[in-house]
Amino acid sequence: MKYINQHQFFPPVNQATEDGLLAIGGDLSPERLLAAYQNGIFPWFEDDNTILWWSPDPRFVLFPSRLKVSKSMKQVLRNCDFEVTVNKDFNAVITECAKSKRSGQDSTWITNGMIKAYNTLHQLGFAKSVEVWQDQKLVAGLYGIDLNNGVFCGESMFTKVSNASKAGFITFIQNSNYKLIDCQVYTNHLESLGAEDISRDEFLKYL
Repeated sequence: MKYINQHQFFPPVNQATEDGLLAIGGDLSPERLLAAYQNGIFPWFEDDNTILWWSPDPRFVLFPSRLKVSKSMKQVLRNCDFEVTVNKDFNAVITECAKSKRSGQDSTWITNGMIKAYNTLHQLGFAKSVEVWQDQKLVAGLYGIDLNNGVFCGESMFTKVSNASKAGFITFIQNSNYKLIDCQVYTNHLESLGAEDISRDEFLKYL
């Protein structure tokens, strides 16, 4: 793990700690953020004054061809209870993700600085949002980074209605041509949809 300033690049990812922490410091400029994702690194922290950069091994990913859709979710999708859009309201999605309460967390890692930085990436065409609507209200969504190389790096999702975020995620994957979805770290929710661990070295080959 290395301390970096605004002018220093990231160290090699094999220098990350056992839990994946690679570096502390730097900034959230578009250039640094894109360089991070292109090298298998992502920011995850709770204080804009202490930026933490991660590259875990193994890496939790989903191959779209292995996406699992349960019978009950197929029924939800057939009933068309939700309308799913892409890039209709990125700021609303990331803001709702920041406000979403998560088990075991007292505060959000999506800080004001993160919201501003990712809105900038969205304006530049690299950050993408998926919105899920019900009765014209935003009830779920997700956002992430599109590296334009067939890899989508998922960042966060929220839901206010049962099955809404799953419906958005599944619809997005089924209507995209990504070769890999980067889920970063393990969650039960994503494992149920088919996500799995691969080695960091294997993950880097897709970038």
